[in-house]
Amino acid sequence: MPQGAVPAETARELKERIEAEREGGPFLVYRDGEDGQVILPLADDPGRLAVGRSETADLTLDFDDEVSRVHAELARVGGEWAVLDDGLSRNGSFVNGERVAGRRRLRDGDALRFGGTLVLYRSPLEAEAETVPAKDRLEAADVTPTQRRVLVALCRPFGSGSEFAAPASNREIADQVFLSVDAVKANLRALFERFEVGDLPQNKKRVRLAELALRSGVISPRDLEG
Repeated sequence: MPQGAVPAETARELKERIEAEREGGPFLVYRDGEDGQVILPLADDPGRLAVGRSETADLTLDFDDEVSRVHAELARVGGEWAVLDDGLSRNGSFVNGERVAGRRRLRDGDALRFGGTLVLYRSPLEAEAETVPAKDRLEAADVTPTQRRVLVALCRPFGSGSEFAAPASNREIADQVFLSVDAVKANLRALFERFEVGDLPQNKKRVRLAELALRSGVISPRDLEG
């Protein structure tokens, strides 16, 4: 998945995504016309959603002039979700940058684009069931045991259920993993580079790092319990 597709911008947004993952069912994430995060669960019934600018669409993108009134459909086919685009839209539908012609099955983490709007498809149960060897799956985000402990501590506040959860401070992490604050800072600097978030503004680095740690599988929502 392109890691830049619909990233969480705030601690609140990340918490909402973690809660959606815990539900286990597939869902979509996109931004509305005011740049607010929208999470749309995909239900088995009716198992079909219309995408478009029309007010009657299930996934209404009326803020995007590049989206047709009837643009595409999302449908549950054979127990899995797919994008259906039979040429009704002027600008087409894309999955991971490739134009959809007819039907395209979706995989956890796929980046969809309708007009100028990016939509992230998540299927947490599918991600857990992957049989890809761990080494290959985590190759881009391989971390040391100490760095993993730091990541778990960084993300643990999101497991508390608090509406005001935010990534743990350096002091909070140090107290949990029995390291000095300077050691925590050094590990975080290494993690910022490992996950390629070093160039982000300081107030966004920690949230993005937490999101990518969860998204990559280095840690899971279950690690945040307790």
